[in-house]
Amino acid sequence: MLFISTNSDNSAYGHGCCSKCFLHDLSLFKDYPFCSCSAYGHRALAAAVSAVFSLHSLPTRTTSIVSRERVKFNKVSLLYRNVSSGANAVSIRAQVSTKSPAKAEKVSKKQDEGVVVNKYRPEEPYIGKCLLNTKITGDDAPEEIWHIVISTDGEIPYREGQSIGVIPDGIDENGKPHKLSLYSIASSALGDFGNSKTVSLCVKRVVYTNEQGQIVKGVSSNFLCDLKPGAEVMLTGPVGTEMLMPKDPNATIIMLATGTGIAPFRSFLWKMFFEKHNDYKFNGLAWLFFGVTTSSSLLYKKEFEKMKEKNPDNFRVDFAVSGEQTNEKGEKMYVQTRMAQYAEELWDLLKKDNTYVYMSGNKAMEKGIDEIMVSLAAKDGIDWLEYRKSLKKGEQWNVEVY
Repeated sequence: MLFISTNSDNSAYGHGCCSKCFLHDLSLFKDYPFCSCSAYGHRALAAAVSAVFSLHSLPTRTTSIVSRERVKFNKVSLLYRNVSSGANAVSIRAQVSTKSPAKAEKVSKKQDEGVVVNKYRPEEPYIGKCLLNTKITGDDAPEEIWHIVISTDGEIPYREGQSIGVIPDGIDENGKPHKLSLYSIASSALGDFGNSKTVSLCVKRVVYTNEQGQIVKGVSSNFLCDLKPGAEVMLTGPVGTEMLMPKDPNATIIMLATGTGIAPFRSFLWKMFFEKHNDYKFNGLAWLFFGVTTSSSLLYKKEFEKMKEKNPDNFRVDFAVSGEQTNEKGEKMYVQTRMAQYAEELWDLLKKDNTYVYMSGNKAMEKGIDEIMVSLAAKDGIDWLEYRKSLKKGEQWNVEVY
Protein backbone atom coordinates (compact mmCIF):
# COMPACT_ATOMS: atom_id res chain seq x y z
CA MET A 1 0.00 0.00 0.00
CA LEU A 2 1.43 3.40 -1.02
CA PHE A 3 0.69 6.95 -0.08
CA ILE A 4 -0.38 8.77 -3.21
CA SER A 5 2.02 11.54 -4.14
CA THR A 6 1.40 14.80 -5.92
CA ASN A 7 5.06 15.84 -5.81
CA SER A 8 6.37 17.32 -9.02
CA ASP A 9 8.58 14.28 -9.57
CA ASN A 10 5.56 11.99 -9.16
CA SER A 11 7.40 9.90 -6.60
CA ALA A 12 6.02 8.57 -3.33
CA TYR A 13 6.27 10.93 -0.36
CA GLY A 14 9.78 10.94 1.00
CA HIS A 15 11.64 9.24 -1.87
CA GLY A 16 15.26 10.15 -1.59
CA CYS A 17 14.88 11.96 1.71
CA CYS A 18 12.72 11.24 4.71
CA SER A 19 12.52 14.97 5.43
CA LYS A 20 10.10 15.21 2.49
CA CYS A 21 7.70 12.74 4.04
CA PHE A 22 4.68 14.59 5.41
CA LEU A 23 4.20 11.90 8.07
CA HIS A 24 7.59 12.84 9.50
CA ASP A 25 6.12 16.26 10.28
CA LEU A 26 3.04 14.94 12.05
CA SER A 27 3.25 15.28 15.82
CA LEU A 28 1.99 11.73 16.18
CA PHE A 29 5.20 10.26 14.75
CA LYS A 30 7.70 13.03 15.44
CA ASP A 31 9.70 10.99 17.97
CA TYR A 32 9.88 7.87 15.83
CA PRO A 33 12.62 8.04 13.15
CA PHE A 34 11.73 6.37 9.90
CA CYS A 35 12.17 6.88 6.20
CA SER A 36 9.21 6.65 3.85
CA CYS A 37 11.26 5.75 0.79
CA SER A 38 9.67 2.30 0.93
CA ALA A 39 6.03 1.36 0.42
CA TYR A 40 3.38 3.14 2.47
CA GLY A 41 5.92 5.28 4.28
CA HIS A 42 6.11 3.19 7.43
CA ARG A 43 8.04 0.08 6.46
CA ALA A 44 11.19 1.08 8.31
CA LEU A 45 9.20 2.02 11.39
CA ALA A 46 7.31 -1.25 11.30
CA ALA A 47 10.57 -3.12 10.86
CA ALA A 48 12.11 -1.41 13.85
CA VAL A 49 9.14 -2.33 15.98
CA SER A 50 9.15 -5.86 14.57
CA ALA A 51 12.73 -6.36 15.73
CA VAL A 52 11.62 -5.79 19.29
CA PHE A 53 8.22 -7.41 19.35
CA SER A 54 8.60 -10.08 16.62
CA LEU A 55 5.60 -9.19 14.50
CA HIS A 56 5.11 -12.22 12.32
CA SER A 57 4.38 -11.89 8.65
CA LEU A 58 0.76 -12.09 7.63
CA PRO A 59 -0.10 -13.98 4.46
CA THR A 60 -1.89 -12.02 1.81
CA ARG A 61 -5.58 -12.68 2.07
CA THR A 62 -7.83 -12.97 -0.92
CA THR A 63 -11.50 -12.68 -0.14
CA SER A 64 -13.82 -14.50 -2.45
CA ILE A 65 -17.40 -13.42 -2.17
CA VAL A 66 -19.90 -15.93 -3.46
CA SER A 67 -23.58 -15.10 -3.48
CA ARG A 68 -25.68 -17.86 -2.05
CA GLU A 69 -28.83 -18.65 -3.97
CA ARG A 70 -31.52 -20.12 -1.83
CA VAL A 71 -33.98 -22.56 -3.31
CA LYS A 72 -37.31 -22.50 -1.49
CA PHE A 73 -40.20 -24.90 -1.92
CA ASN A 74 -43.65 -23.64 -1.06
CA LYS A 75 -46.17 -26.01 0.43
CA VAL A 76 -49.37 -26.28 -1.60
CA SER A 77 -52.80 -27.70 -0.88
CA LEU A 78 -54.94 -29.54 -3.41
CA LEU A 79 -58.54 -28.31 -3.38
CA TYR A 80 -61.33 -30.28 -5.00
CA ARG A 81 -64.66 -28.79 -6.01
CA ASN A 82 -67.64 -30.32 -7.88
CA VAL A 83 -69.07 -28.06 -10.53
CA SER A 84 -72.42 -28.92 -12.13
CA SER A 85 -72.80 -28.48 -15.88
CA GLY A 86 -76.25 -29.51 -16.92
CA ALA A 87 -76.80 -33.11 -15.85
CA ASN A 88 -73.11 -33.83 -15.48
CA ALA A 89 -70.95 -33.16 -12.50
CA VAL A 90 -67.33 -32.28 -13.22
CA SER A 91 -64.62 -32.66 -10.59
CA ILE A 92 -62.01 -29.90 -10.77
CA ARG A 93 -58.73 -30.01 -8.88
CA ALA A 94 -57.03 -26.68 -8.26
CA GLN A 95 -53.52 -26.27 -6.97
CA VAL A 96 -53.33 -23.26 -4.67
CA SER A 97 -50.17 -21.92 -3.02
CA THR A 98 -50.51 -21.23 0.72
CA LYS A 99 -47.34 -19.18 0.98
CA SER A 100 -46.66 -15.75 -0.48
CA PRO A 101 -43.62 -15.34 -2.72
CA ALA A 102 -40.35 -14.93 -0.83
CA LYS A 103 -39.14 -11.37 -0.48
CA ALA A 104 -35.77 -10.50 -1.95
CA GLU A 105 -33.05 -10.31 0.68
CA LYS A 106 -31.95 -6.78 1.56
CA VAL A 107 -28.57 -5.85 0.16
CA SER A 108 -26.57 -3.58 2.44
CA LYS A 109 -25.17 -0.32 1.10
CA LYS A 110 -22.18 -0.69 3.41
CA GLN A 111 -18.86 -2.47 3.05
CA ASP A 112 -20.08 -5.48 5.04
CA GLU A 113 -18.86 -8.41 2.91
CA GLY A 114 -16.78 -10.73 5.04
CA VAL A 115 -16.99 -8.55 8.15
CA VAL A 116 -15.79 -10.39 11.25
CA VAL A 117 -17.57 -9.87 14.58
CA ASN A 118 -16.62 -11.18 18.04
CA LYS A 119 -13.70 -13.34 16.98
CA TYR A 120 -12.30 -12.83 20.48
CA ARG A 121 -14.47 -12.81 23.60
CA PRO A 122 -13.80 -11.87 27.26
CA GLU A 123 -13.27 -15.47 28.32
CA GLU A 124 -10.60 -15.95 25.65
CA PRO A 125 -9.19 -12.53 24.68
CA TYR A 126 -6.39 -11.84 22.27
CA ILE A 127 -3.16 -10.71 23.94
CA GLY A 128 -1.60 -7.79 22.09
CA LYS A 129 1.35 -5.56 22.94
CA CYS A 130 1.57 -1.80 23.12
CA LEU A 131 3.87 -0.50 20.38
CA LEU A 132 3.36 3.24 20.69
CA ASN A 133 1.58 5.51 23.17
CA THR A 134 1.74 9.27 22.71
CA LYS A 135 -0.27 12.21 24.05
CA ILE A 136 -1.92 14.12 21.22
CA THR A 137 -3.40 17.08 23.11
CA GLY A 138 -1.52 20.21 24.11
CA ASP A 139 -0.35 20.81 27.65
CA ASP A 140 -2.98 23.53 28.07
CA ALA A 141 -5.83 21.35 26.79
CA PRO A 142 -8.65 20.71 29.28
CA GLU A 143 -8.49 16.99 28.57
CA GLU A 144 -5.62 14.54 28.14
CA ILE A 145 -5.97 12.29 25.08
CA TRP A 146 -3.58 9.59 23.91
CA HIS A 147 -3.03 7.77 20.62
CA ILE A 148 -2.18 4.12 21.26
CA VAL A 149 -0.96 1.56 18.72
CA ILE A 150 -1.30 -2.11 19.72
CA SER A 151 0.02 -5.16 17.87
CA THR A 152 -2.47 -7.76 16.63
CA ASP A 153 -0.24 -9.87 14.33
CA GLY A 154 -3.18 -9.68 11.91
CA GLU A 155 -5.33 -11.84 14.19
CA ILE A 156 -8.08 -9.23 14.65
CA PRO A 157 -9.35 -8.51 11.12
CA TYR A 158 -11.34 -5.35 11.79
CA ARG A 159 -12.89 -2.90 9.35
CA GLU A 160 -13.08 0.87 9.35
CA GLY A 161 -15.92 1.91 11.66
CA GLN A 162 -15.76 -1.09 14.00
CA SER A 163 -14.86 -1.09 17.71
CA ILE A 164 -12.65 -3.22 19.90
CA GLY A 165 -12.87 -4.26 23.54
CA VAL A 166 -10.13 -3.73 26.11
CA ILE A 167 -9.92 -5.61 29.43
CA PRO A 168 -7.72 -3.75 31.93
CA ASP A 169 -5.24 -5.69 34.03
CA GLY A 170 -6.05 -6.43 37.64
CA ILE A 171 -9.25 -7.10 39.57
CA ASP A 172 -12.12 -4.97 40.85
CA GLU A 173 -13.23 -4.37 44.44
CA ASN A 174 -15.04 -7.71 44.38
CA GLY A 175 -11.95 -9.63 43.40
CA LYS A 176 -13.17 -10.26 39.86
CA PRO A 177 -11.46 -9.34 36.58
CA HIS A 178 -12.32 -5.89 35.29
CA LYS A 179 -15.09 -5.70 32.70
CA LEU A 180 -14.19 -4.77 29.15
CA SER A 181 -14.64 -1.29 27.72
CA LEU A 182 -15.36 -0.68 24.04
CA TYR A 183 -13.35 1.84 22.01
CA SER A 184 -13.90 2.97 18.43
CA ILE A 185 -10.94 2.00 16.28
CA ALA A 186 -8.92 4.99 15.11
CA SER A 187 -6.93 3.29 12.33
CA SER A 188 -7.82 1.94 8.92
CA ALA A 189 -7.91 -1.83 8.43
CA LEU A 190 -4.27 -1.59 7.30
CA GLY A 191 -3.27 0.02 10.59
CA ASP A 192 -0.92 2.95 11.14
CA PHE A 193 2.07 0.93 9.92
CA GLY A 194 0.29 -0.26 6.77
CA ASN A 195 0.82 -3.98 7.42
CA SER A 196 -2.61 -5.02 8.81
CA LYS A 197 -0.94 -6.09 12.04
CA THR A 198 -1.85 -3.24 14.41
CA VAL A 199 -4.90 -1.47 15.80
CA SER A 200 -4.96 2.12 17.03
CA LEU A 201 -7.12 3.72 19.72
CA CYS A 202 -7.84 7.34 20.65
CA VAL A 203 -8.41 7.45 24.43
CA LYS A 204 -9.29 10.26 26.82
CA ARG A 205 -7.96 9.89 30.34
CA VAL A 206 -11.00 9.99 32.63
CA VAL A 207 -10.41 11.69 35.98
CA TYR A 208 -13.14 13.43 37.97
CA THR A 209 -14.16 14.41 41.49
CA ASN A 210 -17.23 12.66 42.89
CA GLU A 211 -19.88 14.07 45.23
CA GLN A 212 -17.78 13.13 48.26
CA GLY A 213 -14.87 15.19 46.97
CA GLN A 214 -12.83 12.12 46.08
CA ILE A 215 -10.77 11.94 42.89
CA VAL A 216 -11.93 9.04 40.75
CA LYS A 217 -9.94 7.59 37.87
CA GLY A 218 -11.56 5.64 35.05
CA VAL A 219 -10.14 2.11 35.16
CA SER A 220 -9.90 1.36 31.43
CA SER A 221 -8.90 4.81 30.24
CA ASN A 222 -6.11 5.22 32.78
CA PHE A 223 -4.87 1.69 32.11
CA LEU A 224 -4.57 2.51 28.41
CA CYS A 225 -3.16 6.01 28.80
CA ASP A 226 -0.46 4.69 31.13
CA LEU A 227 0.61 1.81 28.86
CA LYS A 228 4.31 1.53 28.11
CA PRO A 229 5.68 0.01 24.89
CA GLY A 230 5.95 -3.73 25.34
CA ALA A 231 3.09 -3.97 27.85
CA GLU A 232 0.47 -6.63 27.15
CA VAL A 233 -3.17 -5.74 26.45
CA MET A 234 -6.18 -8.07 26.46
CA LEU A 235 -8.41 -7.36 23.44
CA THR A 236 -11.84 -8.60 22.37
CA GLY A 237 -13.88 -8.18 19.21
CA PRO A 238 -13.99 -6.66 16.73
CA VAL A 239 -17.63 -5.56 17.09
CA GLY A 240 -20.17 -3.36 15.36
CA THR A 241 -21.58 -2.82 11.88
CA GLU A 242 -23.45 0.47 12.38
CA MET A 243 -20.53 2.66 11.35
CA LEU A 244 -19.18 0.68 8.39
CA MET A 245 -18.30 2.78 5.35
CA PRO A 246 -20.60 2.92 2.30
CA LYS A 247 -19.73 0.77 -0.70
CA ASP A 248 -20.31 3.61 -3.17
CA PRO A 249 -16.92 5.24 -3.93
CA ASN A 250 -18.78 8.27 -5.29
CA ALA A 251 -20.86 8.87 -2.16
CA THR A 252 -21.05 12.05 -0.13
CA ILE A 253 -20.01 11.17 3.43
CA ILE A 254 -20.79 13.75 6.12
CA MET A 255 -18.94 13.03 9.38
CA LEU A 256 -19.89 14.74 12.64
CA ALA A 257 -17.54 14.29 15.59
CA THR A 258 -16.70 15.69 19.00
CA GLY A 259 -13.57 14.83 20.99
CA THR A 260 -12.48 11.21 20.78
CA GLY A 261 -15.52 10.60 18.58
CA ILE A 262 -13.10 11.46 15.77
CA ALA A 263 -11.68 7.92 15.96
CA PRO A 264 -13.85 6.15 13.34
CA PHE A 265 -13.51 9.06 10.94
CA ARG A 266 -9.74 8.98 11.09
CA SER A 267 -10.03 5.35 9.98
CA PHE A 268 -12.38 6.37 7.12
CA LEU A 269 -10.16 9.20 5.95
CA TRP A 270 -6.94 7.22 6.01
CA LYS A 271 -8.53 4.67 3.71
CA MET A 272 -9.89 7.38 1.43
CA PHE A 273 -6.84 9.63 1.16
CA PHE A 274 -3.67 8.08 2.61
CA GLU A 275 -3.90 4.62 1.07
CA LYS A 276 -4.04 3.06 -2.36
CA HIS A 277 -6.32 0.05 -2.88
CA ASN A 278 -6.87 -2.10 -5.94
CA ASP A 279 -10.61 -2.41 -5.21
CA TYR A 280 -11.43 1.01 -3.78
CA LYS A 281 -10.75 4.59 -4.84
CA PHE A 282 -12.78 7.33 -3.25
CA ASN A 283 -14.08 9.84 -5.80
CA GLY A 284 -16.92 11.39 -3.79
CA LEU A 285 -17.04 14.13 -1.16
CA ALA A 286 -15.95 13.60 2.44
CA TRP A 287 -17.02 16.47 4.70
CA LEU A 288 -15.86 16.47 8.32
CA PHE A 289 -17.29 18.66 11.09
CA PHE A 290 -15.12 18.30 14.19
CA GLY A 291 -15.91 19.95 17.52
CA VAL A 292 -13.56 20.45 20.48
CA THR A 293 -13.24 22.84 23.42
CA THR A 294 -9.86 24.43 22.60
CA SER A 295 -7.58 24.50 19.57
CA SER A 296 -5.00 22.51 21.54
CA SER A 297 -7.55 19.66 21.53
CA LEU A 298 -7.86 19.45 17.73
CA LEU A 299 -6.81 15.84 17.34
CA TYR A 300 -4.98 14.76 14.15
CA LYS A 301 -5.25 18.32 12.79
CA LYS A 302 -2.08 18.08 10.69
CA GLU A 303 -3.28 14.87 9.10
CA PHE A 304 -6.61 16.44 8.11
CA GLU A 305 -4.91 19.55 6.75
CA LYS A 306 -2.62 17.40 4.63
CA MET A 307 -5.61 15.48 3.28
CA LYS A 308 -7.34 18.73 2.35
CA GLU A 309 -4.20 20.08 0.70
CA LYS A 310 -3.79 16.98 -1.47
CA ASN A 311 -7.51 16.38 -2.16
CA PRO A 312 -9.20 19.81 -2.32
CA ASP A 313 -12.07 18.56 -4.50
CA ASN A 314 -12.87 15.53 -2.36
CA PHE A 315 -12.32 16.63 1.23
CA ARG A 316 -13.73 19.47 3.30
CA VAL A 317 -13.11 20.00 7.00
CA ASP A 318 -14.71 22.50 9.35
CA PHE A 319 -13.57 22.82 12.95
CA ALA A 320 -15.80 24.06 15.76
CA VAL A 321 -13.84 25.26 18.79
CA SER A 322 -16.47 26.08 21.40
CA GLY A 323 -14.10 27.69 23.90
CA GLU A 324 -12.56 30.08 21.38
CA GLN A 325 -15.00 30.67 18.52
CA THR A 326 -18.47 32.18 18.22
CA ASN A 327 -20.92 32.67 15.38
CA GLU A 328 -22.29 35.99 14.14
CA LYS A 329 -24.81 35.98 17.02
CA GLY A 330 -22.09 35.56 19.62
CA GLU A 331 -23.08 31.95 20.33
CA LYS A 332 -20.44 29.36 21.17
CA MET A 333 -19.26 27.39 18.16
CA TYR A 334 -20.39 23.79 18.55
CA VAL A 335 -20.64 21.25 15.72
CA GLN A 336 -24.31 22.05 15.15
CA THR A 337 -23.53 25.79 15.22
CA ARG A 338 -20.92 25.35 12.51
CA MET A 339 -23.30 23.19 10.47
CA ALA A 340 -25.97 25.89 10.66
CA GLN A 341 -23.68 28.09 8.56
CA TYR A 342 -24.06 25.56 5.73
CA ALA A 343 -27.66 24.59 6.48
CA GLU A 344 -29.10 24.99 2.97
CA GLU A 345 -26.20 23.17 1.34
CA LEU A 346 -26.40 20.32 3.82
CA TRP A 347 -30.15 19.96 3.36
CA ASP A 348 -29.71 19.74 -0.40
CA LEU A 349 -27.14 16.98 0.11
CA LEU A 350 -29.40 15.11 2.52
CA LYS A 351 -32.09 14.89 -0.15
CA LYS A 352 -29.77 12.83 -2.36
CA ASP A 353 -29.79 9.05 -2.16
CA ASN A 354 -25.99 8.78 -2.13
CA THR A 355 -25.41 10.98 0.94
CA TYR A 356 -24.46 9.24 4.19
CA VAL A 357 -24.29 10.86 7.62
CA TYR A 358 -22.12 9.45 10.41
CA MET A 359 -22.22 10.88 13.93
CA SER A 360 -19.82 10.00 16.75
CA GLY A 361 -19.31 11.70 20.09
CA ASN A 362 -21.50 13.80 22.38
CA LYS A 363 -25.22 13.07 21.93
CA ALA A 364 -26.04 16.78 22.25
CA MET A 365 -25.06 17.06 18.59
CA GLU A 366 -28.09 15.12 17.41
CA LYS A 367 -30.60 17.42 19.11
CA GLY A 368 -28.85 20.48 17.72
CA ILE A 369 -28.88 19.07 14.20
CA ASP A 370 -32.58 18.25 14.48
CA GLU A 371 -33.26 21.89 15.37
CA ILE A 372 -31.46 23.01 12.23
CA MET A 373 -33.16 20.58 9.87
CA VAL A 374 -36.76 20.81 11.09
CA SER A 375 -37.39 24.25 9.56
CA LEU A 376 -35.43 23.50 6.38
CA ALA A 377 -37.38 20.31 5.73
CA ALA A 378 -40.66 22.06 6.48
CA LYS A 379 -40.00 24.51 3.62
CA ASP A 380 -40.17 21.50 1.30
CA GLY A 381 -43.25 20.11 3.04
CA ILE A 382 -41.22 17.36 4.72
CA ASP A 383 -41.44 16.18 8.32
CA TRP A 384 -37.77 16.05 9.34
CA LEU A 385 -38.15 13.44 12.07
CA GLU A 386 -39.97 11.09 9.70
CA TYR A 387 -37.43 11.79 6.99
CA ARG A 388 -34.60 11.04 9.40
CA LYS A 389 -36.24 7.67 10.12
CA SER A 390 -36.25 6.91 6.40
CA LEU A 391 -32.57 7.84 6.17
CA LYS A 392 -31.85 5.51 9.09
CA LYS A 393 -33.76 2.69 7.42
CA GLY A 394 -31.80 3.26 4.24
CA GLU A 395 -28.46 3.10 6.14
CA GLN A 396 -27.82 6.77 5.41
CA TRP A 397 -28.07 8.01 9.01
CA ASN A 398 -25.58 6.28 11.32
CA VAL A 399 -25.13 7.28 14.95
CA GLU A 400 -22.87 6.24 17.83
CA VAL A 401 -23.11 8.85 20.57
CA TYR A 402 -22.82 8.94 24.34
